[in-house]
Amino acid sequence: MSAANGAAVASAETAAPGTPDAPTPNDRRGARRAVTAASVGTVLEWYDFFLYGTAAALVFPALFFPGEDPLTGVLLSFAVYATGFVARPLGGLVSGYFGDRVGRRRTLLATLVVMGVATALIGLLPTYEQVGALAPVLLVALRFVQGAATGGEWSGAVLLALEHAGTRRGIAGGLVSSAVYLGLILGNLAFIVLVAALDEESLLAWGWRVPFVASVVLIGVGLYLRAKVDESPEFLAVVREGRRARQPSRRRSANRGT
Repeated sequence: MSAANGAAVASAETAAPGTPDAPTPNDRRGARRAVTAASVGTVLEWYDFFLYGTAAALVFPALFFPGEDPLTGVLLSFAVYATGFVARPLGGLVSGYFGDRVGRRRTLLATLVVMGVATALIGLLPTYEQVGALAPVLLVALRFVQGAATGGEWSGAVLLALEHAGTRRGIAGGLVSSAVYLGLILGNLAFIVLVAALDEESLLAWGWRVPFVASVVLIGVGLYLRAKVDESPEFLAVVREGRRARQPSRRRSANRGT
């Protein structure tokens, strides 16, 4: 940060209420809206991401990795689960690039759509019994897409919340971080309800698909909230000043080397 920018930040933080530099009611409402949208979207994204973990233990070994050894099926199912974590850094890089080029808000809307579509498609996949080895191949591909979308979502949601939060960045960051665990709880609850309500045959036949397909509705809620959020003020300032990099990753590398 330059000396001029540092002075501006310090001035904004110490300005008395009612001065031009103090946060206005509109600023505060915009910040609350941004933090809420980022947090809710994060809950939904991580619901989708962790939903696979529960299904990997309960139903995927029998549906996608059947064989004489049940333990092998479980291990293969969780190996696919790990694919999502492998893809997360790649998703963070891609989303970070587009976040710096086209804006945080648009990028987060895209990651939400990608995650929702991938999750719903998992719920619509044919099983090994229906199409053979193609079923686990498609499952791996969709899990990779899930992981990439989550990597972009996590970094982008935190960034959007912090850049809107002004001097309350600690609270904003904490709320978005807590949203991850709410997603985990929701993903587990979805299968707890199914296991309690359905017999094993119904669960394996169609019940397991419901939480995945329901992601379409949940993602619609997230899109509605995020569509109402203004673009990050820091990104808009970069655009106004003509400081947007054509190759953001290269620019960061050059800055680290200087």
